[in-house]
Amino acid sequence: MVERMVSLSVGILLATSLLHALPEAFESDADAHTLFAVLLAGLLGFFLLEKFAILRHSHHYEGDGHGHEHGHDKHEAGRAGWMILVGDGLHNFTDGILIAAAFLADPHLGLITALAIIAHEIPQEIGDFIILLNAGFSRARAYVYNLACSLMGVVGGLVGYFTLDQATQWIPYVLVFASSGFIYIAVSDLMPQMQRRATLRDTIPQIIFITVGVGLVLFLTGMTHGH
Repeated sequence: MVERMVSLSVGILLATSLLHALPEAFESDADAHTLFAVLLAGLLGFFLLEKFAILRHSHHYEGDGHGHEHGHDKHEAGRAGWMILVGDGLHNFTDGILIAAAFLADPHLGLITALAIIAHEIPQEIGDFIILLNAGFSRARAYVYNLACSLMGVVGGLVGYFTLDQATQWIPYVLVFASSGFIYIAVSDLMPQMQRRATLRDTIPQIIFITVGVGLVLFLTGMTHGH
């Protein structure tokens, strides 16, 4: 099920960014060269954040079939358990701001952006939960801390709504930054995970769920444009 959600996330993330959020930003009065500069800065910024293990982390764990040395993931998780929680909280806070910006630009875009983030968060939160268990957290403790990190998205949404509502000229730039994150996550994290499953039996469902993700965004976009 998690593998299917990863494929669905790729379709939704790429379609949301390339077919909806970026066109929305570039159709505004914002300077196109500046928007492209923000896109480049966003991609490089997410790369650096990943390097320092602040925004994202590996979702692999022992028994995932990826050929790690025995005890490797548990050792890494033991050192990084609290870092994962801090990174998750920051990630969710940022997601809340991005959703708020999308809703302020267009309520329908906000809905699709929220859908894209939720689709990505489901497999990520499952991975976080497993890593926290691997790091020695009890099930109840891991669940409570994961829930607290998730609530940071609500805090980010409120902050973004009341801040960006007073500075609407920043919304196109936030949308482009959000798109850079969506593209980076899909291309650098999710797609490589999918490439590890190279058999035809694995590939066909991947293609189907990517197509479903893209189709879902196109359906919602067409439906909202119709209104």
